[in-house]
Amino acid sequence: MTNLARPKSWKDAAPAPLAHTTFSKQDALPRLPVPELSDTLSRLKDTLKPISRNDTEYADVVRKIEEFGKAVGPKLQERLHKRRDATRHWLEEWWDDLGYLQYRDSVVVNVSYYYGFDEHPAHLPQGNIPRAAALIRAAGQYRETLRKGELPFEATKAGPMCMDTYRWMFDCCRIPGLEGADWSVSYAKENPSHIIVLRRGRVWKLDAWQDGGLLSVADLEKQLKFICENTDREYPGVGVLTASNRDTWAKDYATLAADPHNASVLESIQSAAFVVCLDTEEPASMIDHSRYLWHGSVSRSGSTVRLGLHNRWVDKPVQFIVFENGKAGIMGEHSVMDGTPTVNLVDVVLDNIADTKWDQGETSSKSLKSPDALDFNVTQETSKAIEAAEKAAIELIDSQAMGFLQTKYGKAAIKNFGVSPDSWAQMIVQLAYARLLKSRGEQREGGTYEAASTRKFLKGRTEAIRVVSSESDAWVKSMDDPAVSPEERKRLFGLATKKHVSLAKAAGDGQGVDRHLLGLSLLVGEDETMPELYADPVYKRAKTWVLSTSAVFSKHFRPYGWGEVVPNGFGVAYMTGFDDYLQYTITSRTEMPNDQFCKEIERAAQELYALHSVTKLPSARL
Repeated sequence: MTNLARPKSWKDAAPAPLAHTTFSKQDALPRLPVPELSDTLSRLKDTLKPISRNDTEYADVVRKIEEFGKAVGPKLQERLHKRRDATRHWLEEWWDDLGYLQYRDSVVVNVSYYYGFDEHPAHLPQGNIPRAAALIRAAGQYRETLRKGELPFEATKAGPMCMDTYRWMFDCCRIPGLEGADWSVSYAKENPSHIIVLRRGRVWKLDAWQDGGLLSVADLEKQLKFICENTDREYPGVGVLTASNRDTWAKDYATLAADPHNASVLESIQSAAFVVCLDTEEPASMIDHSRYLWHGSVSRSGSTVRLGLHNRWVDKPVQFIVFENGKAGIMGEHSVMDGTPTVNLVDVVLDNIADTKWDQGETSSKSLKSPDALDFNVTQETSKAIEAAEKAAIELIDSQAMGFLQTKYGKAAIKNFGVSPDSWAQMIVQLAYARLLKSRGEQREGGTYEAASTRKFLKGRTEAIRVVSSESDAWVKSMDDPAVSPEERKRLFGLATKKHVSLAKAAGDGQGVDRHLLGLSLLVGEDETMPELYADPVYKRAKTWVLSTSAVFSKHFRPYGWGEVVPNGFGVAYMTGFDDYLQYTITSRTEMPNDQFCKEIERAAQELYALHSVTKLPSARL
């Protein structure tokens, strides 16, 4: 497949599952709204006040907002309404490209995310082969259920959620584009019967569906043993090329695909239902488990360096990774699918495997087709490309720091205090970050991004919750002011969390600030001047996400996270669903004070708990 010209209708190529259940609510979903311009500008003023460093800065940006609202804003708003009337989703194409497909740095660390699974059920055979075989069969069953349209649609108390991105979970792959924009290709219509297994950098094609059915766990174990027994050395790590800068990978891809044999191998990878990476490493700690899933391991022996990224194809939406000691997880490609669908995949797959009545299938009485080794023709040019990709990957991995902590209390205590666990967790981060900056004599250089799902709308994905507020800042300040009583601190905390809940609700209702203002800016004509607002330093500072935060929950994993989005920032992945602890994973560049930030989060969590334990003033119910 050429990677020169992106097909105009590439996203329509992935078919929807049969509409029995999975897609049965799609037609009833509302379309993403265009917020009222006056509402967005009012919210913008509110969110910029705590980001401004003085009254003069704030007055200047308010002036620009008001001028925008009187002059060019209404004209752009009218254009946006016309776009909404003419499209299924006014933001979809823009967000796909600007958020992901035109992003050219490595997706490893910068974009991809990971989940690490809990231990394999004790009643099942242990080890990497039994674990991988179970994951393949359970994921294969999930895929079959999805293809039949029998996967239950997701819903909240507010109603059903959009299932559109589930079309891109299996049988597809991201393609690195030579013209500065990637896309994804789907083979779902062809109903591929194979998966790809990677072992020591070698690519294997395993027919997981034979004689019209999904192989049993026992048969899959035999297939995987065959792969391990016939991969007795390290192979050229072509997979590391997928971790390169996207323009670099696009050029290397074109070189690979120019060879007909390599083009066939690439198509087998792209069309596979999913990928399974059988790694030789044995992560022992939570940090190692997390890092090996996030960016692969780095092992050095003299002048020889071996990378976990040799054994990845990061353009696949779903990669199951199984280590030699049986630990496992998933690495997700983010461009066409956010993390919530893969949480559902993980939950269903691991629930089924843990069920003592789970259908493991019957061992076939027939002779099964053995896996095929798909070895690339590696030219001198590709060898040099692999060496360059290895060097870039090592520099990227070595530049990253990671911290991990769990508090001594969790959701149960927080709910007993009458507080939203998500707001509580976010305020901990705000207090910790403010103290970190103060200890280093630094000013706040940006805002806090929290992802809000907009899947209540057709083709909805995310909106930004601007967590920083005047209310959160007032509470943060009070915690280190000895003149403020505990009762007053708690009152201010109640106001801060109430504001956060309202911001989160507005974002989930499609009434955020960032996506609307992005859409308006993209409708400024080539012969028109960009409004002054978009160049304002306070406006730009607020969109610099020094804290990139998000929360998901699954009872089946602890390791979970992604990378920071700006050089001087932190990635903050947290979980609030466990009764007895909150969990934070903090990522950053190595030059950032990662350890200190983790300690400040732990300190803030303890003090917030103590505040609610000793004060008698009841919190406002949220």
